[in-house]
Amino acid sequence: MRTAAAAAGLVGALALTACSGGGSKNDTSSSATPTPTGSATGAVTDASGKLQGSWITTSKGTIVALVITGKKAGLFATGGSVCSGTAGAEAGMQMVHLTCTDGSKDRVTGMVDSVSKDGMKVTWSGKLGQETYTRAEGGKLPSGLPTAHTKQ
Repeated sequence: MRTAAAAAGLVGALALTACSGGGSKNDTSSSATPTPTGSATGAVTDASGKLQGSWITTSKGTIVALVITGKKAGLFATGGSVCSGTAGAEAGMQMVHLTCTDGSKDRVTGMVDSVSKDGMKVTWSGKLGQETYTRAEGGKLPSGLPTAHTKQ
């Protein structure tokens, strides 16, 4: 039950975060865009429309939410990880570059392997490897997350 409650709280926070930007979808100003980190070799341009939105996954008992709006990316994980950075096209690939406030290096640089209207696969550099995310629509949890009635 705690997992479902934590997930609901995380998605609620994401819905508020995604709405607080104040800019339009076409806003290309870079004054509020965090600096990319990691092994970036080129400038990140706006993420494709398919990447835009809120994405949820579970990893080793932790709920992870990745939010992409324009060139901005934010990642939030139960347990306290909060990361911000950029997402978008770079050298012909869709990339995500993050810096985490807790110093975590698990999700610093990610390459989007595939994306559809319902799911996205990101391969993170380092030991974490590939994660599969499910789109969270309208602040609602995607189906398939553990609840009080399912065993993990």
